Order: sequence, then C-alpha cells, then structure tokens
Amino acid sequence: MDKFDNDDYNRDAHTTTLPTDNWPAVRDQAHAALGAPRGAGVPPASGEDGLTSSCCQACGTHSAGETPAPRDEDLVAYIQQARRQEHSESLLISVLHRVQGKFGYLSAECLDAVAQLLQVPAATVTGVATFYHFFRLTKPGAYKISVCLGTACYVKGAAAVAERLKQELGIDYGQTSNDGTFTLEAARCLGTCGIAPVLMIGDEIHGQVVPDQVPLLLDKYRQRPRG
Repeated sequence: MDKFDNDDYNRDAHTTTLPTDNWPAVRDQAHAALGAPRGAGVPPASGEDGLTSSCCQACGTHSAGETPAPRDEDLVAYIQQARRQEHSESLLISVLHRVQGKFGYLSAECLDAVAQLLQVPAATVTGVATFYHFFRLTKPGAYKISVCLGTACYVKGAAAVAERLKQELGIDYGQTSNDGTFTLEAARCLGTCGIAPVLMIGDEIHGQVVPDQVPLLLDKYRQRPRG
C-alpha cells in the first residue's frame, strides 16, 4: 500500500486545520488546491476515491461553480508518480516548477498541497521555495515590468528609470503594485542594447526610456482592458 493511501499514516508536514488522522480529507484538499476535480486523463490512484470539491479556490484560479481548466498535463498525477520514486524529495524542485508554471506563483495552499501529496515536510517545501530566486510566493501582476540593468542600459541611465518606477508604483524589485497591475523585476540583459535603456512591459519592448516617460507608460497599461 502506498503510504499516502494509508489513512493511519501521520507526519510533521501536515499543517492544515484538518485533524491529522483524517487523511482522505487532507488528500482531497491537496487535490483541490492544485487542480480540477478528478476528471478525464487522471485515473485515480489505488485506494483513492473521487473528488467533488470545486477547484483552485485556495489559489484563486477559479471561483466556485466555474468549470476549471484541465490540469497542467496531469499535475497531480505527476506528483503522485514522483512520490513513488525511491528518493521522492529529490524531485521537489521539479514539482514546484510545474506548480508555478500552472498558477504563476506558489501560494501557501499550493505549497502545503505539494507537501501532502509528495509526503515531505512542509518546512522542507517552504525552505526550497524561499531559497531559490526563481520561485514566486505572491501572485504576479497583470504586467511584469523588466528593467534591464545590463552594462549598456546602466551607463545610459537605467538606474534612474528604475528608481522612478519604484516611486510611481510604491514597490521594489520582486513586488507587485497594490492594484495588482504591475510586478517589477530586474533583468541583466534584454538583448536590445542598441536602444538602451530598455524596459519590457508584458511582452513589449520600450527603448531609450527616460524617467519622465515612466508615468505615461504606466498609465498606458493601466487603461488597457484586462482579459
């Protein structure tokens, strides 16, 4: 029997308010945080029953009653397969990459779900997620602003542009504006040195930017309808 299917199995990674001996409920909560209700393309593992709770409410991807999008290539099934490997904890980074690839960030609920499904301590999962710069723990804004700080951009005033962005948005690198519109990031090179200094907002490049242009650029994106 898989240790996760053993309802008497207990471990320190469990951090939710559910009782530690109620593993079917813990399992279902983990499934709900990471994807859709059990459906096509994801056969139940041995000993697991179906899931009927609405998906992703913890991660904010869907609201109750909505039809959820399919899982990211059977995300939960991938974690179940990883759990059955001899050293399942060695696949933790790969699992976190897949979770972030689906949701855009790693919420506390998703981190706990990974701990439950992969059967590693929650402290280990959180430690890995906070150690590596690639992983995001907060929901990104509608537009990511990448400020190039490479040599060509820096010598042409990128630092002043970045400071103006921070002032206008009230945030620092790695943070998201209060209205959820922008996330500010630093980049080492955007490959457009000929038009330095450069910003990338979303997937659009803006070259030869000066600090006084920043408010106009931000207003342009704020006025765009969001899908």
